[in-house]
Amino acid sequence: MARRWTNDLTHDDVTPEGLWLNRRHILAGLGAAGLAGLPAAGRAQPLEPNSWDDITSYNNFYEFGTGKDDPVRNAGAMDTSGWQVTVDGLVDNPGTYDLAELIGGLETEERLYRFRCVEAWSMVVPWNGFELADLLDRVGVQEGARYVAFETAVIPEVMPGVRRGVLDFPYVEGLRLDEAMHPLTIMATGIYGRDIPNQNGAPMRLVVPWKYGFKSIKSIVRISLVEDQPPTSWNKANAREYGFYSNVNPNVDHPRWSQATERRIGGGLFAQRQETLMFNGYPEVAGLYEGMDLTEFF
Repeated sequence: MARRWTNDLTHDDVTPEGLWLNRRHILAGLGAAGLAGLPAAGRAQPLEPNSWDDITSYNNFYEFGTGKDDPVRNAGAMDTSGWQVTVDGLVDNPGTYDLAELIGGLETEERLYRFRCVEAWSMVVPWNGFELADLLDRVGVQEGARYVAFETAVIPEVMPGVRRGVLDFPYVEGLRLDEAMHPLTIMATGIYGRDIPNQNGAPMRLVVPWKYGFKSIKSIVRISLVEDQPPTSWNKANAREYGFYSNVNPNVDHPRWSQATERRIGGGLFAQRQETLMFNGYPEVAGLYEGMDLTEFF
């Protein structure tokens, strides 16, 4: 499989923010034209990206609190200027880099992706970013690396959730190397063509659209190439409920609720729940898990 993902999304396909704010414009013909990153099978017709307000005001970011509106209320105090990212482990070019130096010149594009939370809510987000594979190629992955581990910033003075010990911080996540190199996996630096807000993971976050949202770690300060499967925060907190792979799978329920349906954020008070799609509607990743029991490796 060729690594490079082909983008057929144009600016005509993603509605300008101003039109979304007045809620009058529907993306005419989007389903027929084919939507970047979303397969034809099982796609809702028509599919609308969520508004800027939906995307930036309803968030999980436990460093800033456990309520869905805590991140937008608290994250503004985080200063992302001069952001640095450490790259280490089995790489040719380890070091601590200014973010602009690390990602400068990488090809960025707009991708409209489903985003599914383990709590059974979903959005469609127009991310701006670049393929993680391009960043890994830049730092040079060494033989023996089998996983990519990530770490979020810990800034207790501006992160009330860190001070309260909501989780064992820093927040950490990981992907198998082939998952990380898949062309659907991106590092996002923007939404709707604007810089990504703090509450959504500024200045750079991971987006893995076929996995539950907690895999898409925010405000990254460390990327490590390692041989062994790395620990992940929610798996450490409750391994029974949160597996390492965390693929969207309607056939594997969370122990406390079903994952067979989901509620679309922004759909209004009386919006009907919709069926959850296997791999969140990205069947092209199924080959990554050929031969695996996805009820055991959940």
